[in-house]
Parts: sequence; structure tokens; C-alpha cells
Amino acid sequence: MDVCPTGSSDLSEAEEAEIDTIKQHRKALLEDIQKLKEEIAQVFAEIDCFQSTEESKMVQRDKDLCVGRKKFNMDPTKGIQYLTEHKVLSSDLREIARFLYKGEGLNKTAIGDYLGERDPANLQILQAFVECHPFANLNLVQALRQFLWSFRLPGEAQKIDRMMEAFANWYCQCNPGVFQSTDTCYVLSFSVIMLNTSLHNPNVKDKPPFERFVSMNRGINNGGDLPEELLRNLFESIKNEPFSIPEDDGNDLTHTFFNPSREGWLLKLGGRVKTWKRRWFILTDNCLYYFEYTTDKEPLGIIPLENLSVRKVDDPKKPNCFELFNPNCKGQKIKACKTDGDGKVVEGKHQSYKISAATPEERNLWIDAIRTSITQDPFYDLVSARKKKIASKN
Repeated sequence: MDVCPTGSSDLSEAEEAEIDTIKQHRKALLEDIQKLKEEIAQVFAEIDCFQSTEESKMVQRDKDLCVGRKKFNMDPTKGIQYLTEHKVLSSDLREIARFLYKGEGLNKTAIGDYLGERDPANLQILQAFVECHPFANLNLVQALRQFLWSFRLPGEAQKIDRMMEAFANWYCQCNPGVFQSTDTCYVLSFSVIMLNTSLHNPNVKDKPPFERFVSMNRGINNGGDLPEELLRNLFESIKNEPFSIPEDDGNDLTHTFFNPSREGWLLKLGGRVKTWKRRWFILTDNCLYYFEYTTDKEPLGIIPLENLSVRKVDDPKKPNCFELFNPNCKGQKIKACKTDGDGKVVEGKHQSYKISAATPEERNLWIDAIRTSITQDPFYDLVSARKKKIASKN
């Protein structure tokens, strides 16, 4: 639309020149407005593209995180490698430790196994993991409850030793003056864990009184005794409330059994009906438990290992067999229990238990683990060694 009608005889040349100038400015303004519109549209398009790209990255990261968690639960080392390679985690060891401490979607058993490894990187991650726990102004039982809730202790003695050593060091740093040395904290921590098992495991009939707990811990404070009031508070805390066992946020494994020495799939020969059935076995607390599925909370059967022996045997139908038997009472049923078809707990029918593993190596590992479980508890060996160390200093 023109500002003024063209060709008007009433306008002077100067006025017409002014009108032409206004028209040119108007045209330039309209062009600038159009350019601004196009630039704004371009910016919005770039924002939409950026948001779409970021959303796509977030979706991909969530997928990588999900895959990484599953890989970690099956093989912790490969899981961490996958998460770092896909930039879900950086290679910073403290970041990896915080990831394990949060534990979202991670199997507690896998966390314990990974933290217990002796590689230099794992040892640094273990230290950073322990330092994630705020132990200041907590008594030892409170700190242990927090610590043992964040993972499940592995069954291997050397791994337990490394993890409890790191715990004792950090607890003493957070609570200076409570104990005269980290060795004292180390030994007393094991005493508390063993007390928890003795007081609350139904297979342990002889429940230790407070006096026995005191006797167990004599001389551990750099050659001196700990205050009786401190020991009584710890004893009563465990007596009144056992340690809570962490449930796995991962995709399987039994939640009920603390500190398994070994677990895995095996074939078991039936007692009355001689058929082989696949069962999930857990070895812990001097007993062998077997389940139909890894997710079952109640076992199908319990085999106490007291007075039993284990040996390799041959079977015409199955390879890699071993046998649990009572060397002193041949021909008699082994004292064990199982769940019948109606869900009732009944006495087992076995004079011996014949079990088949997938490979010779796996069979040998089970035999060694069962023999170790029958003869000793790694906790006692670790405590005994540390008590000797304390005694040698005084």
C-alpha cells in the first residue's frame, strides 16, 4: 500500500523524493522483518532438532545403562567395562564407587564379588566405596548394619579380609579414639558378625551368652580388654535385632541366605524315585540348601553337613558326579529334610546324596567348598590370624 498516491500534481519534486525514500525504507524494513522471521524459524528448528537429539541421547543412555546393569549382574567386570565404553560412567574410580554405592538395579552379590577383587583398580574402588558410608558418631553395630546392607559379603576368605580391612580403617578414621587400633575394630567386627549368626541361625542350637562374647574378645585392644559396657551394648543390639540381609535389586539369586560359600545349578539324584532333577544349590552355614528356582525364598531341601564326607563317584548315566555320605553310619538315612508335594517339611529318604556338575572343574570346586565348609569357617581363621598379630605387638 502506497504512502501517498503517485503522480499527484500537488507534490513538489522534494516531496516526491521524500516519498521515494520512505518507500525504500519501508521495503528494506519488510525485507529485514522477513529475514528475522526466517532466522527465528531456523532457531526454533535448531532447538527442536537439539531437543530431539538430546532426547535420543537420553533414550540411548537409558538403554546402555539397562544393558550395563544386566551385564554387571552376570559378570561385574564386563558390566563396568561396558558402562565406561558407552560413556554411561567415566573411568573415574570414585564415580564407579558411587555407582555401586547407589546400587540401583545391581545385584548385591555381584557388588560384593567385584569389590572383593585384588586388582589395584578394584582396591581403589573398594576404598572409595567404603568412604561413601557416613560412619561418624555411629557405634560399631550401627556402622556394620549400614555397611553390610550395601552389598553381600562374598564367601572367599581373602575377599572378606580385604573388605573388612577397608571397613575397619574407615570406621576408625570416622571415629578416632574409639579403638586403639584398626586391628581391634577388625577383630570385633568379625566377632559381631559371628555373634549375629550364632544368635539367629536356627541351625545353631548353642546360643552364646554375653560372657562368652566377652571372653572371645579379651586382649584385642592392643593387649587390653574393651570396656564391658561397650561390648554389652553391641551384644544387646545384635540380640534384639539381627542384621538385615540385603535383597538383590538385580534379576535373580536368593535373598534369604547370608554369605554363601558357593551357589549354582547342579543335578541331584532322587532318594526314593531315582530320577535326576536340576536344582539351584546354595552352600552356607555348614548346610547345603537346594531350590527349584533361583528366586525361591524357601528351599526344597536342607542337608546339614555335620558328620558328612564328600567324594568323587562315577555314575553310568551322569558325568562329573560327587557324593555326600556319612562314613560312620553306612546304610542309615542322612539326617536331612525336604518339602513334599503338599508343602509339608518331612525327613529326607537319602542314605547318600549323589550330585552331578556340568564340568569336572565345577565338580572339583564344589567338593573343595563342601570340604572347607565341613572343616572350618573362614571367619574364625581370619579372626585367629588377626588376634595373633595383635598379640605379637604386645
